[in-house]
Amino acid sequence: MPIGIFDSGLGGLTVASEVRKLLPGEDIIYFGDTGRVPYGNRGRDVIRRYAKEDAEFLLSKGVKLIIAACGTVSSVASDIGDTLPVPFVGVVAPASISAVRATRNRRIGVAGTAATVSSGSFVRTIGKIDPEISVFTKACPLFVNIVEEGYFSKADPLPALVTERYLEPLKQADVDTLILGCTHFPMLSEVISEYMGEKVTLINAGEETAKTAKAALEADGLLNDGQRTGKSEFFVSDRPEGFSRIAEVFLGKKISGDVTAIDWSDVL
Repeated sequence: MPIGIFDSGLGGLTVASEVRKLLPGEDIIYFGDTGRVPYGNRGRDVIRRYAKEDAEFLLSKGVKLIIAACGTVSSVASDIGDTLPVPFVGVVAPASISAVRATRNRRIGVAGTAATVSSGSFVRTIGKIDPEISVFTKACPLFVNIVEEGYFSKADPLPALVTERYLEPLKQADVDTLILGCTHFPMLSEVISEYMGEKVTLINAGEETAKTAKAALEADGLLNDGQRTGKSEFFVSDRPEGFSRIAEVFLGKKISGDVTAIDWSDVL
């Protein structure tokens, strides 16, 4: 049985890449809801409905675990996991744990979508781990659009301009650790790191999320520890051509196999 991973679009591929590195023998089914991206500027009820539909689609493919590789869903709708028949892993807790381990001056910044920031999920989660840590948040909604359109090179002036506009308050707050609270944002790591400075540690939730998923599979006796190499399947809810092109940048290699577009009217 495969691992299911979903996101509003391309960003979750940063998590899928880490899952593939850590669990090379596992099959992966990735669903990017590209026809409804972005989730981060939508209302709570809409986000929850989309997340449930994404999960149901993956369940129809026979997955044994679902990863919500989306900071917005993990912040607003993580409790949908309580209703699913398989283990459910989000990105907020893993990223928060990594940030608490990394900070030296106990000042952590969070860059996320509007929905993620307004939910207060990272502030609450970090506060439970260490209530003495100060957390500073900033909504950066345009980052998602920039990444989805393929503008994430340091050579392009657009990401640098938007990064400076968004992250200046976090830089002024003297954070030494910055959580990239949306899975799209790691694609802007070079630009963000250059602006924030070398003393600021950037937290990409992908690696820690992959470890959490592995632990969940081990706990349920579902881990595939054989010698075979896992395969990956990709599904989207809009045109697959653009997805394939940019996904190769996210994954650092060509996608093997086709990208299949689904029609929600046929699925729901």
